[in-house]
Amino acid sequence: MPMTDENRITLRPRLNLAPASTPEENFQNDTLRPILKMQHDLLVAAFELYLEKRKVRLQQLPARDRFAKVKELVTRDNRLRGLLFGMTVGHFTVAEMEYYRNNDGAVNRRLTNLLTERLNGSQ
Repeated sequence: MPMTDENRITLRPRLNLAPASTPEENFQNDTLRPILKMQHDLLVAAFELYLEKRKVRLQQLPARDRFAKVKELVTRDNRLRGLLFGMTVGHFTVAEMEYYRNNDGAVNRRLTNLLTERLNGSQ
């Protein structure tokens, strides 16, 4: 059975967030945050596998340097970035994909920041 847009949306957890004031914030709160929450365990597992394969020892870094290292990895490593973005974008509806296509720069910045925060919180 094919996954419809309605099915995709019903899979997402409901979040109680403050009303958004901009379309970008609205997309972040209605689309990105619920998808990241739903995919959290898988995103963390993929990131940990990446760290293991690349022999990156985040635990050996001082706490103040860990955040910067995770941000650097998510920002600069195209393979990791593509994997994490794909795990998120793959859950977009057709309308959300159209919005993403028209606003990819802003959405990518927000997604990078959200992923960095989420992955840092799990370490």
